[in-house]
Amino acid sequence: MFNAAAAAVLFVIATPSLVRAQATTPAVAEAPASPDFLTRYDFHLSAAAVNSGVTAFSWETHFGGAIDLADYVVGRSSIAVDYEAVLGDEFRKFDPNQGNYTLEASTSGRVAATGTEIAGVFHHESRHLSDRPKRFAVAWNILGGRVLQRVAVEKATIDIVATAGKIVQNSYVDYTWNGELDVLIRRPITGRYGLFAHAWGDGFLVDQAVYGRGTQTGGLVEVGLRINGRAGAVELFAGAEQRVDADPIDLLTRRWALAGFRLVSK
Repeated sequence: MFNAAAAAVLFVIATPSLVRAQATTPAVAEAPASPDFLTRYDFHLSAAAVNSGVTAFSWETHFGGAIDLADYVVGRSSIAVDYEAVLGDEFRKFDPNQGNYTLEASTSGRVAATGTEIAGVFHHESRHLSDRPKRFAVAWNILGGRVLQRVAVEKATIDIVATAGKIVQNSYVDYTWNGELDVLIRRPITGRYGLFAHAWGDGFLVDQAVYGRGTQTGGLVEVGLRINGRAGAVELFAGAEQRVDADPIDLLTRRWALAGFRLVSK
């Protein structure tokens, strides 16, 4: 079983398109029997300790959720929201120095014969500093498409999500196009416990005239244990991340190991 699972993870790790930690993994969802509204709600709250060797990066946290506003069987319309706080220990033990926002809206159609879902996506990100001066905007908007597919391998499921889009507006950044690949493997052990492996990466084509640099790539790989409760679940994970433009002002790529927990809805 895990031969195929490991191959999927290794594929993502080896792909050059492995920037920031992903906020909300786009969820593969089964179609309902009939059209309905508010058919899915995914909540997440996470915190991870970061071993970066840099005082500005000690903790990484996320809070947000995703909602399917309506599912019309042949497709669905969804929104996703995430707030990320990055903490260091420059001025105090827990020193929030970044607050980053992600907003996304999508509408999809399902290909019944293959189980593939194809979506149009509008994606917005903005980055802000905490307790530090910055009066200009750091933000970008992406208009693009997404393909989602679930593959069952024995008792495991492999969710594969590929996204690509044009940067239709940007402030301070030099990005022109963006591509992402997300692979999530889940393997239940019992009704309460399960294992997962997650690999996610993205790459940006850039306008080289702005900062004199080439294509920027980053990514995240994590493995962990999922413990299911009655109303939700907790995921314990460890992994590694490469983040392009880790600081929105310095525009430097950084790498670190991380370990933490994630509370999610079932």
